[in-house]
Amino acid sequence: MPDIIPSDARELARCLEEQRKRAPVGNALLDALGDRNRAPELFRRLVGTEAQCHRAELAAYGTMLARFPLRPAADLFIGLSRLVYDAQPKLSKCAEALGMSDPFERFWPEGRETYAFNGTLSWVASRGSQASFALSSYTDMVVYFSGCASLVQQVRELRINAPAEFVEYYEGGASGELTELALDVVQDGLDRGDDPQEALFHARLLEESIGDFWKSAANES
Repeated sequence: MPDIIPSDARELARCLEEQRKRAPVGNALLDALGDRNRAPELFRRLVGTEAQCHRAELAAYGTMLARFPLRPAADLFIGLSRLVYDAQPKLSKCAEALGMSDPFERFWPEGRETYAFNGTLSWVASRGSQASFALSSYTDMVVYFSGCASLVQQVRELRINAPAEFVEYYEGGASGELTELALDVVQDGLDRGDDPQEALFHARLLEESIGDFWKSAANES
């Protein structure tokens, strides 16, 4: 982390990228897929973990909308809520194609890693600043969607049999409009006096919890 923390959203994003290069969080699911025989189990665990995250995301975005109901922040929280809400039927189709029951009707998987992202996101939503949550959301979109792209690429390269619904769900990339909006909301918060160091801390913490998300899918404790 630099000695002087910049009060510029895009500079903060670059600081996070540099930290990511120095200390990568990793993706345990990609490593686990080296054993192709485990793929169906790993896919089911991923879908189950994803469903648990949806629960926390919708609540967190609603909390932030209540705390910061003005533009541009409100636009971001409404957009993120819509993104997750629209993804739920697609995730249910993934579960059905994998022979699972509705993943939104039970708490599974049951390991700590499954709920690490939920806990971090909920904490930032309740205690973090506008800049902290927006930078965390930006990081979430950048890191999560790039991890999904790597997953689909590996599934194809290893010629792992995966349902079309699963591939379709995880091959979608991040919305450029939403990622740019997230940085605009970060800058708006910084201009209003939010602490850039706090924003960096929360965003990195959320990134580390995404590492736990992948560990949950890989069943790695």
